[in-house]
Amino acid sequence: MNLFTPAEIVSNYIGTGESKVNNKVSKMFVLAILSGLFIGFGAAASSTAAHNIANVGLARLISGAVFPVGLIMVVLLGAELFTGNMLISISVCCRRIKLIRMIRCLAIVYVGNFVGSVVLALIVAYSGQLNYSANGLAVYAMSIANTKCSLSFVSALLSGIACNILVCGAVLMCIASKDVVGKVFAAFFPIMAFITSGFEHSVANMYYITLGLFAKTIPQYADAAAAAGKDLSALTFGNMLLKNLLPVTIGNIIGGLIIALLLWYGFSKKAEKAAANCKS
Repeated sequence: MNLFTPAEIVSNYIGTGESKVNNKVSKMFVLAILSGLFIGFGAAASSTAAHNIANVGLARLISGAVFPVGLIMVVLLGAELFTGNMLISISVCCRRIKLIRMIRCLAIVYVGNFVGSVVLALIVAYSGQLNYSANGLAVYAMSIANTKCSLSFVSALLSGIACNILVCGAVLMCIASKDVVGKVFAAFFPIMAFITSGFEHSVANMYYITLGLFAKTIPQYADAAAAAGKDLSALTFGNMLLKNLLPVTIGNIIGGLIIALLLWYGFSKKAEKAAANCKS
């Protein structure tokens, strides 16, 4: 059979979480930078595909069909993603690792994800890639970033919760499959659902918002936004941190804990048995 059962998925992740927190800090950080780049590539491609589509629903669907390449690369290449790593809480519940080690891992990976996202945003903004449609892609990128910086705290928080239930579900579904094709399909549909729905992902937003901030500093893009009548007053570094990344990150943490802990509880006997067997 080419598929693990839900109980086997939870049991298998116990060792995965332990392996992640025991990795060297330098390797953990480098792999986190890769994840920031991969998620950013998915975001860049999806924006390019959807920026000139007037119908919002269709634009989101097209974005959702393209964006999953980011998580697929993360999973298949073994990179470290903050949101997916909330599943390490399964290993904590099984007493294989201490909570402080999980928090340390998450902090390192979060910073690495941010570095990778910013590097790609810098490359995209200053490479001329946003010149599509007579700078229309740049205007689209800045509009997305401005909207994300305009969210209320509660809206961003709740959207972050919904997002990471889907993202962590996708990661676990990838573990369920024993072949590459199965892992690709497992990652694709939950991520398509979160992008199409417009939920908020902290690492993706690290790319989206910093790209908008960089584009705003480039005269030809700023002029194009002004000509299109776009108000970018909410697009500031402070708003990125306080009105988006803070509530979205908290929401992503809660969402990840929800799916991890509920699945662990649902299959706790199998998980504890696996933990005991690995200790013996």
